[in-house]
Amino acid sequence: MKNKLIGFMFLLCIPAYNCLGEVIYAVNCGGESHVDSHGIKYQRDPLNLGTASDYGRNLVIHRIPQQDQIIYQTERYHTDSFRYEIPINADGHYVLILKFSEVWFTAPNQKVFDVILNNDHTVVEGLDIFAKVGRGIAHDEYIPFEISKNKLKVRDESSAYGGSLAVEFAKSERDNPKINAIIIMRGLMEDIPVLPPLPGREKQTREEDEEEEEVEEPKLAKRRNPSGPKVQDPYASEDTGSMMLPILAAVGIFIPTLFCLCRL
Repeated sequence: MKNKLIGFMFLLCIPAYNCLGEVIYAVNCGGESHVDSHGIKYQRDPLNLGTASDYGRNLVIHRIPQQDQIIYQTERYHTDSFRYEIPINADGHYVLILKFSEVWFTAPNQKVFDVILNNDHTVVEGLDIFAKVGRGIAHDEYIPFEISKNKLKVRDESSAYGGSLAVEFAKSERDNPKINAIIIMRGLMEDIPVLPPLPGREKQTREEDEEEEEVEEPKLAKRRNPSGPKVQDPYASEDTGSMMLPILAAVGIFIPTLFCLCRL
């Protein structure tokens, strides 16, 4: 009976692991080890560069469950570019998940930076977290890539691969680069847990579309060409009749006068 119960519990666990794919790397940047709501085990941040910060604990991070708050509340940032070196030895398809939340700035264009893989592939360009989602809201970037025969393939680009993936957060002129958490999973995008849509984003998009339609409709009306032949002037026939009246009157007078003269 005990063996059957253990076997049943094992079968219940299989779908959860299948839907997640194989997690080969997960780190809670700037924080301690943690297990999230998907069962992913994050290791303690091993990096010593820059600053580990838990300032985000002052905020409630939206868009995620309570269990995942700490992942987006702790972060690592640096006054210069910095990177994580992640060993990946097996060929296959992978997805890099980068987790962010803006916990300091309250306007766009304050913190903007790039993410580069192995010095060759800019996979996130001009990331402005606040402009993307606002303050205190979780935001993930998903980067599928492939390793095959000592080649790193990202989108339509490829470069030499030597057994380690360098994930660099590149400094720009607008404040410091940062990262809240990193995950690498073996699999495709359909194997990856993704964040839910932002509340109200679908409604906002729908309202924006309706406003665009209202603005464009008069423009389209102005561009329309009239269909069918031109409409004739409805007063054209009346004008013609009025011009004929004096002529008819003159003829009417002339004919009786001519008849009388002929009889004389």
